[in-house]
Amino acid sequence: MKDNFSTQASSYARFRPGYPPQLFDFLFGLCKNFECAWDCATGNGQIAGMLAERFRQVEATDISEKQLQQAVQKKNIRYRIEAAESPSFPDAAFDLITVGQSAHWFHFEKFYPEVRRVLKPGGVLALVGYNLLQIDEPTDAVIKRLYSNVLGEYWDAERRHVDQAYTTIPFPFPETALPEMAMTCEWTFDHLSGYLDTWSALQHYIKKNGRSPLDEAIMAELRSAWPEGVSKTVRFPLFGRISG
Repeated sequence: MKDNFSTQASSYARFRPGYPPQLFDFLFGLCKNFECAWDCATGNGQIAGMLAERFRQVEATDISEKQLQQAVQKKNIRYRIEAAESPSFPDAAFDLITVGQSAHWFHFEKFYPEVRRVLKPGGVLALVGYNLLQIDEPTDAVIKRLYSNVLGEYWDAERRHVDQAYTTIPFPFPETALPEMAMTCEWTFDHLSGYLDTWSALQHYIKKNGRSPLDEAIMAELRSAWPEGVSKTVRFPLFGRISG
């Protein structure tokens, strides 16, 4: 699994959106027991923190020590530096396994056998993610141009799975459809700018070119579409592959 987010771990924790309660209500409704959950590729523990509200124990793993240093801390969450494909957990340990905006990086032929090993009979696997943000027509036009035209060649090949809402990844389990839902936030322009800095393709661009692609022209276009001091509603459509 690639580590594309250690460099911007603090920004990731500060600017990435949080998943809505509606998602967890849906997942918890599928669970038969609430003894132990595994949040795989937890990042800064956004999902782990929500799971800890319901599960007796939450195990959360990631390959990035810097991400885990930014993670949500609760007494019933235990963090470990481990790859998704080689967890150290015992057999039949979990009632729920979650993966948020990370499954597209996995080696599926190694990950899924481990899921089958550590998931309890009747347990739930949830691979969830979110699409490109939606704000309003003028702002969206600039962001889409940045995403596709400026950064297009800098996205890792695995990003195509996100663009296709995970319909292109293998999922060898009986499946339950995820209801339509979205993450919704109220952001200032500075929050948008901070969020864009967390994009892995933007970091790849900086490493190759020695400068940010958020040059004066792009920032001027974004500021023109987003007046100073104005908050806007930002929407991230969710998608997922859910066993059940």
